Amino acid sequence: MSASQKFNLICRVKAFAQLGEEIKGLPLAQREAIQQAAVSENPWFTSVNVEMALTGITKFLSEPALRRWTSPYTLEGRRPKTIGVIMAGNIPLVGFHDLLCVLISGNHLKAKLSSQDSVLMTYLYQLLLRIEPEFHDRVQFAERLDNVDAVIATGSDNTARYFEYSFRTTPRIIRRNRSSCAIISGDELPAEISALGTDVFSYFGLGCRNVSKLYLPAGYDLTKLFRGWEKFGTTLHHPKYANNYDYQKSILRVNRIPFFDNGFVLLKNDSSFVSPISVLYFEYFDDTGDLQKKMESHRGKIQCMVSARRWFDGSEAFGQAQFPEVTDYADKIDTLKFLVEC
Repeated sequence: MSASQKFNLICRVKAFAQLGEEIKGLPLAQREAIQQAAVSENPWFTSVNVEMALTGITKFLSEPALRRWTSPYTLEGRRPKTIGVIMAGNIPLVGFHDLLCVLISGNHLKAKLSSQDSVLMTYLYQLLLRIEPEFHDRVQFAERLDNVDAVIATGSDNTARYFEYSFRTTPRIIRRNRSSCAIISGDELPAEISALGTDVFSYFGLGCRNVSKLYLPAGYDLTKLFRGWEKFGTTLHHPKYANNYDYQKSILRVNRIPFFDNGFVLLKNDSSFVSPISVLYFEYFDDTGDLQKKMESHRGKIQCMVSARRWFDGSEAFGQAQFPEVTDYADKIDTLKFLVEC
């Protein structure tokens, strides 16, 4: 039996499950050190946000969850391929899910790490290596993704066009700008509005699962939101967020565009979907039919929907947007299926 046959799916699942346990059990001093190193690399990162990202990863790095996830796919008896991955760095560890998909599927990873999130990714990879040294020859960090069998690239709408051209002859997943929305019924409890604030303000709104658009019933009182979000006022203490807030407010004032302001976030009535940092777009709807029409026009931009108690079909509960399941794929493209078929 070859080394690759011995290193089967069961072994890979156990290794990643153990990684989840290692992350949970990191000593406080070690945890704080890696948080500070990540913050030094990317000024948008904070210790709180790094901790949230680590917690989110451990949610799906359990053996039962990994087994359920991988069971529908044929991941054994296949020749390993080299998968090139261009990782983003907008929020901590945003590229980890791709690393997990490539390695647990039995393939080899050739990754271009983001210069804004290399510390955390490298750290978790080293933890994984200590658990399972077999991964050593299966991972390469590189600046150029040549000699790969398939590509997964994450970037903006502009970089996506470049990726599409550069890898036009290679099987690929090219991800573009996406964002998330919240649907308000009007009967939410104060605690639920507060939970929605987590979906809005975590990571300063930089992630694709951050809520950047609100759908509100006609006549909704915006002060309900502002009261529920008071505890998130500390967001303005971050200088980069504060600069965005001041800049966006100035633009709106100069152009005499109406907006609402609670002192740390700006709400603007706008039919667009992806809003700038420190700004939330909102739109009123008359009934569910009207709401569906409005959302349908942005179907290609929606990563995640949230609503109180998940009353809206296909949505997550308020406060859960940043804790996706392992099956919640970016851009809603099944990465494991792609890796099996490419």
